[in-house]
Amino acid sequence: MAILESSDARRARQGAPGVCAGAFVPLAEQVVLLYTILISNESEVAVQLVTRHWIITDATGHVQEVRGPGVVGQQPRLEPGQAFEYTSGCPLTSPYGSMRGSYQMVAADGETFDAEVAEFTLTAPYTVH
Repeated sequence: MAILESSDARRARQGAPGVCAGAFVPLAEQVVLLYTILISNESEVAVQLVTRHWIITDATGHVQEVRGPGVVGQQPRLEPGQAFEYTSGCPLTSPYGSMRGSYQMVAADGETFDAEVAEFTLTAPYTVH
């Protein structure tokens, strides 16, 4: 099984305040909020991340779904005990929102499964909501 953790969850687990977004990039009528995810393989077989599915909600309640192959241009294969961490960005029309979703994985024995990612917040630095 793959264990998935956002920066938000990791900070909460470590007892630190959790704001997932480490930075933001203002665009014409959007901000791009950055997030970091750690995926660890705590099973006894190798697994590979094949596709992703995100459900993104902005501050106004607007929901968008994103599906695609891999993450940040990669489809990482993780041996037992290995981890993969990546940072990506999410464009929003508001300074905060949330994401949740799943990774579609395939194990070395051919079994496919969804690894759920719990909802985490996206927040532009120095904003109050």
